[in-house]
Amino acid sequence: MAESPALPRYLEIQRDLQEKIASGEWGPGSRVPAEHELQALYQCSRMTVNKAISALAGAGLITRRRRSGSFVASPKSHETILQIHDIQAEIAASGRPYRFEILARQSRKMTDEDAKRLGLARSGEILALVLVHFAANRPFVHEERLLNLAVVPDAATESFSAAPPGTWLLGRVPWTDAEHTISAEAADAAIAARLGIPAGAPCLVMERRTWQAGATITWARLTYPGATHSLTSRFSPGGAMT
Repeated sequence: MAESPALPRYLEIQRDLQEKIASGEWGPGSRVPAEHELQALYQCSRMTVNKAISALAGAGLITRRRRSGSFVASPKSHETILQIHDIQAEIAASGRPYRFEILARQSRKMTDEDAKRLGLARSGEILALVLVHFAANRPFVHEERLLNLAVVPDAATESFSAAPPGTWLLGRVPWTDAEHTISAEAADAAIAARLGIPAGAPCLVMERRTWQAGATITWARLTYPGATHSLTSRFSPGGAMT
């Protein structure tokens, strides 16, 4: 099996800092070391450190305050609709330990159903994944994901041992367009068992597709227990979202 290519230095630093937050070593409100401190710690350029910090801030994991520095973000109680969220970062920002389990993984030729979900003609290969994300050892969201190996061939050999597929994609493959479909559904027996809720319980379901310059990257179906999750967005009459 071919080895995955080495991660960019800034991404290694980003993941190391993210792990400190996810593990609870740095709790909400904790001060993140200044850039010059991180530069000395990781023996790298200031630009590399800044890129890692900016990525964490963009993911909502830390907040940056002028003249005060960077701090671990406070817990969030909802998810905005019109953004691509990093589930690992979202859970870590709430101050709860994060982990995930991959329940199924298969590289295969694209089926008719795969092609429909990805919005592609039936051709090529995909990586199909089923996983559950946990917050403080409680099921947080059930995820089904298809990755288009024509766009992300590295996914075929990626172990996802350091980060879940969604986080890995956000750090590796820039997306240019995204589409969300949101619905309310009753949990079937399999998903209910995986989320630890009764069969038939209401769930919030988000289906997402992302593209890179017109090429489909991934399709994901995220199923959240409806009793503990909500989605919200805020926008102005002119269309600007905040």
